[in-house]
Amino acid sequence: MFSFWRNLNVTRSVISTSYNGAAADFLLSLRPAVTVCTNPNRNSSGKRYNVPPSAEFVARVSGIPTMAKLPYQETADGLDAAFIGVPIDTGTSNRPGARFGPRQIRVESAMLRAYNSGTRAAPYESLMVADIGDVNVNVYDLKDTCKRIREAYRKVLATGCIPLTMGGDHTIAYPILQAVAEKHGPVGLVHVDAHADTSDVVLGEKIGHGTPFRRCVEEGLLDCKRVVQIGLRGSGYSADSYEWSRAQGFRVVQVEECWFKSLAPLMAEVRAQMGSGPVYLSFDIDALDPGFAPGTGTPEIAGLTPIQGVEIIRGCRGLNLVGCDLVEVSPPYDTTGNTALTGANLLFEMLCVLPKIKYL
Repeated sequence: MFSFWRNLNVTRSVISTSYNGAAADFLLSLRPAVTVCTNPNRNSSGKRYNVPPSAEFVARVSGIPTMAKLPYQETADGLDAAFIGVPIDTGTSNRPGARFGPRQIRVESAMLRAYNSGTRAAPYESLMVADIGDVNVNVYDLKDTCKRIREAYRKVLATGCIPLTMGGDHTIAYPILQAVAEKHGPVGLVHVDAHADTSDVVLGEKIGHGTPFRRCVEEGLLDCKRVVQIGLRGSGYSADSYEWSRAQGFRVVQVEECWFKSLAPLMAEVRAQMGSGPVYLSFDIDALDPGFAPGTGTPEIAGLTPIQGVEIIRGCRGLNLVGCDLVEVSPPYDTTGNTALTGANLLFEMLCVLPKIKYL
């Protein structure tokens, strides 16, 4: 909130120094009413909100990029939710570049505003949110990176903060879920992806972006009766690429079941399946058709639409979400920035369905 008022005061100063007397007063009188800051205190606790500056007063292209132009702070202390980057692509099997995903998502997130016009969610009147930067990964050692991620998320979760993660390749879901399960026990999982990511060993390695959920099952991190995988597709190494998932008790929703329809009815069933227990949402951007999101490492044709992606996330409203991620944005293959822009908007939608969000 302080940063918003500071930016607003800078705007006033610029106008006042650029125009004299009555002209300056007239221009200031024309500015739109600022509704996001009329109540800078939380009604329930008296704590102050972090509210992104409005592009009505502060140019989107100005300032140091943070997620949604929120304030940056070094730790999760005092936050209800936090955006976190995990900039790795060491686990990638095809096109690299996801290590630059968090940075580009932040840049494109300058388009985001304070309210969700579709659902009337008011996240910045509900939760204290900030960008807490990136995990300090080891780009030369994937196992060490997983250890660093796990330790970083233990600290975040210890504060009671809900992490909203910008990947990075999908390997990161494994150490994040290790930390999440330490705090909450085995969790339900809504996994949106073109791929099941349940391979056992790939090129002799058990850790990579195609293996995280196999490792999670082996370690008891998931409540397998509360796992759903949506959007799976593509050619496979066997006639039934999803046999292992089904054998664990996962609900598998192949993309053919999603074509030409709204996914709102599906999500009603998913909410019933998840119940009141803790749930983690993991969204690989390659779940979307590459015509909409080409900037990713392992694209598969005939995927979900952005509308269906939004329906899935909005369908998680009411779940006990304890963490979310958006992974596999690869800026080198995202020549227009549309993939990162879509990722930023999907992360905002995730913020808007967290527990305790207020709807106006």
